[in-house]
Amino acid sequence: MRIKDIWFDTDYIYGRDDEGHEYKQSLLWYPRLRTATDKQRDAYTIGLDGIHWRGLDEDISFESFTYDDAVPSPLQHFFLTHKEINVAEFARSLGMNATLLRNYINGFKKPSAERENAILEHIHKLGKEMMAACF
Repeated sequence: MRIKDIWFDTDYIYGRDDEGHEYKQSLLWYPRLRTATDKQRDAYTIGLDGIHWRGLDEDISFESFTYDDAVPSPLQHFFLTHKEINVAEFARSLGMNATLLRNYINGFKKPSAERENAILEHIHKLGKEMMAACF
């Protein structure tokens, strides 16, 4: 598969291959592209196996458009949109290995449903504690 056309909206990068199939990926995976101007986004080259933005030092492989996790899970979305959260300290407070949590966030590993629920419940617990501190 080879992407020949790309375009963006607020949340996604879209691609169309040689056969007319359309794909999308969340821009949360590509923070430089997410915050780039239209002019910066338009300054790309299409290579043999992907798309490159020299000015942004960003690359997207054609293959990545076919990945199952083109849209982040709720767990991934939370951490990708809240960079202010210290992942190591969050993992410690949950009693979890920080490297494993980072692997879940970055899509290198997939947590079981039980593990994902435990992480999300911990996020909710901390959110409630933060809200209680405001009143």
